[in-house]
Amino acid sequence: MKIYFLGTGTSQGIPVIGSNHSVCLSSNPKDKRLRVSVWVHSEDFSLVIDCGPDFRQQMLTSGCTAIDAILFTHEHADHTAGMDDIRPFNFKLGPMPIYAHQRVLENLTKRFDYIFATENRYPGAPSVVINEVKNNEDFYIKNQKITPINVFHGDLQVFGYKINDFVYLTDVKTIASEELEKIKKCKVLVINCLREEPHQTHFNLEEALAFIKQVQPEKTYLTHISHLFGFHDEIQQKLPENVYIAYDNLEITI
Repeated sequence: MKIYFLGTGTSQGIPVIGSNHSVCLSSNPKDKRLRVSVWVHSEDFSLVIDCGPDFRQQMLTSGCTAIDAILFTHEHADHTAGMDDIRPFNFKLGPMPIYAHQRVLENLTKRFDYIFATENRYPGAPSVVINEVKNNEDFYIKNQKITPINVFHGDLQVFGYKINDFVYLTDVKTIASEELEKIKKCKVLVINCLREEPHQTHFNLEEALAFIKQVQPEKTYLTHISHLFGFHDEIQQKLPENVYIAYDNLEITI
């Protein structure tokens, strides 16, 4: 199974529009971050987690030509705003299966009403097959088991996902102890780490490292990075063994 980091940035991406911050002006490609998303694929399946505003660019850069489903973590725009760009997959493969919490599905139905319309549909509009994700209920895509992980982004419920020994969590601030049991000692954990300073709805570095110590994965990759965290190469030097800062277009094999 391969994990391709389509984007590793926070909601504004890096560089931030109009910013003169030194990280935004960096020439290192590892300091340029699209909105957060991953492509998880093997010979048997191809899944994307979240479909943000950079989705088209991410698909072209990664070379992804087929997706069996899109899993959504939550409804914020940096995780959902690319929905219209699923159309080429529709034309090639048919309606796109999407998986999300019922609240998220309702939100998407309002924001992208033309996608979910059942009457007088605009010709060429994207099409989806709706699947509700429920806490503590595993589901399967092409015989691949997927376990939802319930976490909180401030007061907002968010789903992470476990696929084999890979766990993907983003926009986490708190997580219940019973959910930790689903994660412990996985091979690869991806977790959000916005910056070093505390934030009201995201892990900072101290919180992310404490979480990693709790669940003891073999390797961890930090994502959902803000330009305020600093330069990629300098951050990496601060991190403990087997903890890495992810970057766009990084691909790992599990």
